[in-house]
Amino acid sequence: MDFSSLTDLVSKLKKTELPGEFFQYQLAPLFRQDELKRIDLNGKNPNYAGVVSLLYPKNGEAYMAFILRKTYKGVHSNQIGFPGGRYEDVDEDLMQTALRETEEEIGVSASTIHVIKALTKLYIPPSNFLVHPYLSMVEEEPVFVLQESEVENLIEIPLSVCLDERSFKTAIIDASYAKNVEVPAYNFKGHVVWGATAMILSEIRELFARLA
Repeated sequence: MDFSSLTDLVSKLKKTELPGEFFQYQLAPLFRQDELKRIDLNGKNPNYAGVVSLLYPKNGEAYMAFILRKTYKGVHSNQIGFPGGRYEDVDEDLMQTALRETEEEIGVSASTIHVIKALTKLYIPPSNFLVHPYLSMVEEEPVFVLQESEVENLIEIPLSVCLDERSFKTAIIDASYAKNVEVPAYNFKGHVVWGATAMILSEIRELFARLA
């Protein structure tokens, strides 16, 4: 999709009803689906986080930014995700959290990011985080500056590839909480996106599909 076509869709994206949890759960690992449907957050006292699904122009085409996290002793080690992070007391709300963390992690100034739409929040059991995702865009191609302590690499995927049904696959994953398990995933030229990030992306894909 060229970037000018994306900008033409922004007003429709803002008005379109969120697809919701049903489309998130389509990309949830089978061993998580029942748990997520039954979960009672009142007894979980979750941490809160905000993430940004950032769209931007590159060579006239619309792209989406992902990050590969560093290898560390944690449940999301070396996984592909959206930039973002934990709510801090200095933040007015979760949207400010998402924008602040995105600026810290990939160097895109929060003041240049236009939030198109708040997406459906998502609970992540392994880390006990309730994540608030924001579909966002910038008007010019960013000069990315990665936070060396948090981000291993930036992964730039054309939006058209993100929305292409042929990107849907399954993958065998090996995480701290799931060993050698087959999960629904997206495969973008060898970059495997699964778990919470894939669930958020599933809702984004359906959101764009409803504009067709």
